[in-house]
Amino acid sequence: MRDLITIGLPSKGRLKDKAISFFNDKGLKILQSEKERNYFGTIENEPKIKIVFLHAKEIIQRLGDGTLDIGVSGLDLLKESDKNLQSKIYIQKKLDFGNANLVIAVPDDWIDVQTIADLEEVSFDIRSKRNSRLRVATKYPNLTNDFLISKGVTQYKLITSLGATETYPFIGSSEIITDITSTGKTLADNNLRILKDGLILSSNACLFIAKKKATKLQPFLNLLCR
Repeated sequence: MRDLITIGLPSKGRLKDKAISFFNDKGLKILQSEKERNYFGTIENEPKIKIVFLHAKEIIQRLGDGTLDIGVSGLDLLKESDKNLQSKIYIQKKLDFGNANLVIAVPDDWIDVQTIADLEEVSFDIRSKRNSRLRVATKYPNLTNDFLISKGVTQYKLITSLGATETYPFIGSSEIITDITSTGKTLADNNLRILKDGLILSSNACLFIAKKKATKLQPFLNLLCR
């Protein structure tokens, strides 16, 4: 159907609940299947709109390849994605939920390391003593790389985190980490401390659209962003 609008929403957690509430509050009631593993939904009295529940990261990918028209996901996931992909996605509206910061955190016992400048010093120390680079565990390699380079840090190596990034410095997989946090509590609970100037990105949930679908979507977006 040519005029079908496909919307991607996060498939789980608080982001899913808040995204559904955002649509409901606009008078667009989202209807979901009773089946536990059904990933599709509809909007009441709107037969030309299809809802697909996806991982927040996949929503960005699908907006980029045009299989989704509209999506709710995190700004951090857009900014981490490939620049070519980013160029195909437009931020229609920043939403008032999903707030979190991407930060650099070091172990609490690194007393002398309070700022990025201190980090650069430590990285040279590791280089001369161990002949290895400062290892930074992260799920955000692109944003982390861009940030560290912009701050003049050069002697480091990124380690891809597959989950529970906070554990990496304590199991010997990295020296420090970058991670997304909304309160900082999980980092503190795991004996990690955010550097004073260690904010990489302030993120929040956004309403994104596929740029090439912008004209087609305008009447619906007027309703959604009023």
